[in-house]
Amino acid sequence: MTNQWTDIANSDRILVIAGNPAENHPAAYGHITKAQEKGAKLIVVDPRFTRSASKANIYCPLRSGTDVAFIGGIIKYVIDDMLATDWANYNKTYLVEYTNASYLVDEKYQGPDELNGLFSGYNSEKRSYVKDTWKFQVDDKGIPKRDKTLQDRNCVFQILKRHFARYTPDMVNKITGAPKDKSLEVAKTYAQSGAVGKSGTLMYAMGATHHTNGTQIIRSYCILQLLLANIGVAGGGIQAMRGESNVQGSTDMGLLHHILTGYNPAPVHTDETLEKYLTRVTPPKYSDPLSANFLQNTDKWVISMLKAWWGDAATKDSEFAFHYLPMGQSGKNYTHIAIFEAMEKGEIKGLMCWGQNPAVGGPNANQERKALAKLDWLVCTDLWETETSIFWKRPVVDAGSIDTEVFLLPAAASYEKEGSVTNSARWMQWRYKGADAPGDAKPDLDMINDLMLRIKELYATDTSAPKRDIILNLTWDYKSDTDPKEADPTKVAKEVNGKDLITNKLINGFANLKIDGTTSCGNWVFCGSYVEQESLDAFEKQHPEMFYGYPDPKYIGNRATRRYPKDVGNLGLIAGDKSIGIYSYWSWCWPMNRRIVYNRASVDPAGVPWDKEHAVITWKDGAWTGDVPDGGAKPMAEGGTYPFIMKSTGHSYLFANNVNTREASLADGPLPEHYEPWESPLDANPLSAQKNDPVIKIWRPNEQSTPDKYPIVATTYRVVEHWQAGQMTRNLPWLVETMPEMFVEMSMELAAELGIANGEKVIIENERTLESGGVKAVALVTLRFKPFILNGKTVHQVGMPWHWGYAGLSKGDSANVLTPSVGDANTSCPEYKAFLCRIRKA
Repeated sequence: MTNQWTDIANSDRILVIAGNPAENHPAAYGHITKAQEKGAKLIVVDPRFTRSASKANIYCPLRSGTDVAFIGGIIKYVIDDMLATDWANYNKTYLVEYTNASYLVDEKYQGPDELNGLFSGYNSEKRSYVKDTWKFQVDDKGIPKRDKTLQDRNCVFQILKRHFARYTPDMVNKITGAPKDKSLEVAKTYAQSGAVGKSGTLMYAMGATHHTNGTQIIRSYCILQLLLANIGVAGGGIQAMRGESNVQGSTDMGLLHHILTGYNPAPVHTDETLEKYLTRVTPPKYSDPLSANFLQNTDKWVISMLKAWWGDAATKDSEFAFHYLPMGQSGKNYTHIAIFEAMEKGEIKGLMCWGQNPAVGGPNANQERKALAKLDWLVCTDLWETETSIFWKRPVVDAGSIDTEVFLLPAAASYEKEGSVTNSARWMQWRYKGADAPGDAKPDLDMINDLMLRIKELYATDTSAPKRDIILNLTWDYKSDTDPKEADPTKVAKEVNGKDLITNKLINGFANLKIDGTTSCGNWVFCGSYVEQESLDAFEKQHPEMFYGYPDPKYIGNRATRRYPKDVGNLGLIAGDKSIGIYSYWSWCWPMNRRIVYNRASVDPAGVPWDKEHAVITWKDGAWTGDVPDGGAKPMAEGGTYPFIMKSTGHSYLFANNVNTREASLADGPLPEHYEPWESPLDANPLSAQKNDPVIKIWRPNEQSTPDKYPIVATTYRVVEHWQAGQMTRNLPWLVETMPEMFVEMSMELAAELGIANGEKVIIENERTLESGGVKAVALVTLRFKPFILNGKTVHQVGMPWHWGYAGLSKGDSANVLTPSVGDANTSCPEYKAFLCRIRKA
């Protein structure tokens, strides 16, 4: 989230798309209610009439997988309205000064409006793009040329105008099935957030990311929010609603294959030296003095991280132990589906599943269960047996034919362990241990600590072990001072924060990290979260009650423990009762406790807030007041820098060209374009000749379900009574009683067409279930789904929760048995939300 949950109460317009916060984020949903009580309008766009939709001022249905077309229609409306009203209701200064709307694109660039669905540079044999024409025109200093009048045919704004001109209300209706009057009502209502002094927030969840074009769906959201000047302001932003309590924290800490901690890119085998790696991942120096180009500090972050991990072995002569890092093969796919495909081929011999249950949660779940049988060993850590840990005991499987050795380690529940969690809003909050875990169950940290200490012992005694220095030189001192059998999470938190290695003092912010190896920091975005007592600011020292652990000296300086319930130094102080505060002393928010990122875009070039009633920061008497300013530079009118400091050019990206700056460039185009899902009910894309995204990842093309055999669109979702793959909630009797079994939700029209009554047992089938016989479920016939009329064709959609499996107190089939082995062109994120099936009575 660029903003935070509490700030949503400041919004004038709230657009919830591809998510259902009333059911899947119920505790946080109250902030939406507060906004509505103050007059905000809630818009919900979803294939199904959800609990969130029941509270909305406007509800609009759309077919799964067509978000780009729907948002494209809103973007077209906004651009047309801007020009028709001479920008009367929009913030043109924001667009010109803070985005790349005025940048001139290469004259050879061509978009889908000219190439019938493709971007210039497409190579059909390699199924990839050569992106040379996507670059900007630059002057002799390498600075992009601009037309601030936004009239030049090659400027980004004009390219946007042409690109989205095709997304007319009629076209949006043909593609999405959304009624024209409703889609136009959504566009008109949400566009009102673009007026100076107004704001709109856009909230999404896995309904956006779990698609073959999920990255471009999010890009469409970003373009809309930037056009409406909704990034960096109170009540604005792009809000990614995380599905787990610490998903944000896990990505921050580098648990994805392509990043290290703090989102530093992972090295690959072609990075032969530290210098070569840093040259590859760091944007080049940029000549524009108004660009902070903050990613130029990557070398400080990486070297400080290496010092935290390998200590004395990380020296300048050893390239700071850079070669100790595992190196991936350049161009090789290490994402979820690819890993399971490699397992099935025998390329991966062992797997560790920490609190994960891919036998239920993975796409094409039956295939992933088969892949587990090819492993030599499998380690699962959880509270109960999971489907993954007993994959060899599932129905119709001969356990004697499976050689995988399985270890199940009993884990402690969240309230049986101590440590931090980082929520959607980037709040790092300390969680204290409430009870001891039963029996042999241990916290994850204790398990990892025990495992690593034993590995170090083995390497110490085996002088012939390969690359043993990597293990022996690894800094590993997390033992509790009070119980040597336990690890101390505060020691981990201090290592993550970082130290000045000369003074041995904890560092109070990443601005103090150095390139010479005299600082350590496990994760630069968390630097400043755990500081020395003398580093606390005046307010913290005056209010020791903010620390729940106080007066235990163990927690002094641990800013994640702060719990001051009043607003200090930001919205509540500046705007009084007219706004909801952002609570700077409740926990700690990365980066640098900044609650709204890119907040210098909330003021005009002179530092005056666009919205004085909801001022995030204000330039006054030569200093910023309010939230922690993004970068801290002066206002642009006084010689400061552009506000989007994490972008190399300092401007936000409407046109996502990164060719000039060496940042990662999108695989499937600099602008979002509607393509049909891999499994589409339509024979063609109504928008162009290119039916599917031309560069999506496809692993099993022979398993594609086609509409002649499988005419029904299906999607997956969650229910409030169960959590994720169900290993926790399906073992709790009361929750099982509340939501006892797998079901498929369908419209009354489809049920009548199939002759199915509410409560009857049905079987859902597609190409992935030919061997297993389909997914068995109870038919839930409701008004929450309605048929779509797509280009004159009636198309039905159904929805299924995916929580069930063959372990626990409540057993059933997972909807993910039906989902395909295809992934997003950029991330390889699986397609869970739009696929085809057929349904028959059991």
